[in-house]
Amino acid sequence: MVSQLPRFPLPLPQYQAWMDRAIALARQAGQSGEIPVGALLLDGQNQLLAMGENRKERDGDPTAHAEMVAIRQGCRRLRDWHLTDCTLVVTLEPCPMCAGAILQSRIGLLIYGADEPKTGAIATVLNLPVSAAALHRLKVVGGIRERECQDLLQDWFRQQRAAASTTRFSS
Repeated sequence: MVSQLPRFPLPLPQYQAWMDRAIALARQAGQSGEIPVGALLLDGQNQLLAMGENRKERDGDPTAHAEMVAIRQGCRRLRDWHLTDCTLVVTLEPCPMCAGAILQSRIGLLIYGADEPKTGAIATVLNLPVSAAALHRLKVVGGIRERECQDLLQDWFRQQRAAASTTRFSS
């Protein structure tokens, strides 16, 4: 791990309800055949501005990660790419592409659930928010509903492997 983020033994009440909604979006993505990741973008008054779920397979777009979908939607709604007062809530630590978009859009606070040990670019593999490439300082809270977010991903991948195994042996 590149750096330690604040961890909380119990979810902070103000983040729990938002993470619940992000988890629901992640479940929808998983049911649609996408890796189950969900994201919400909140405005400066903590009102829902935009939401996204992974759509790479459905859209045939490698940039259609949950975070990117929510950021694009939020920018369209605000008619501005500056999301300085906004909070992004996402079930999985963002990858380098999404971390770059988060920094470029100047999002004020990132809240995420599970660490991403292969491509996490906030703290686990890379730490883009504190790198020289960061044009703005991002506040980050990781580990909110971490177990639920991890379980959702692990269960989905387990089901995918089981389905692939069944298909392979039934042919």
